[in-house]
Amino acid sequence: MTVIETGVDTRTSETTARSSARPAALPAAAGKALAVLRILLGTVFLWAFLDKALGLGFATPANKSWLAGGEPTSGYLGSLEGAFAGAFQPLAGQAWVDWSFMLGMLAVGSALILGIGLRAAAVGGTLIMGLMWLSSLPLKNHPVVDEHAIYASALWLLALAGAGQVWGLGKAWSRLPIVQRIGWLR
Repeated sequence: MTVIETGVDTRTSETTARSSARPAALPAAAGKALAVLRILLGTVFLWAFLDKALGLGFATPANKSWLAGGEPTSGYLGSLEGAFAGAFQPLAGQAWVDWSFMLGMLAVGSALILGIGLRAAAVGGTLIMGLMWLSSLPLKNHPVVDEHAIYASALWLLALAGAGQVWGLGKAWSRLPIVQRIGWLR
């Protein structure tokens, strides 16, 4: 063991630098709990993509699905009433906004479910959640925190804890040469 019980790190700076790029091993129960959180959060993102793309009838009726020619961002952005509604409403239904949103939801959801690219998923998911949080200001139930802030925080927890290692493809993913060269792909 390289760390003694007083908390003093006896590793060399080279060893410390090398090991800090990889998450420490988690206790088995914590790894499983984070895997469950990862998969559940992944289904939130992936479900939003699928419902808007296919019109599964939950938030999006079939006749307004992306495949039926609907605009995935029109409903949400078009109905904003908050402080920044004027800035976000003109973006509703623009092709680049629809494509960015849909591909972002697909990529983040897939990465979380598979347990790969969690750092990139945290960045992308935080961008999506941050913009949705900003567009909904002022918040109705709390002055600062809503589900968007919670989801973004959970994304970073999962990425920094290496939550793809349990019940995911994170171990195999981290062995890929490109992932070893480009650390933020972990």
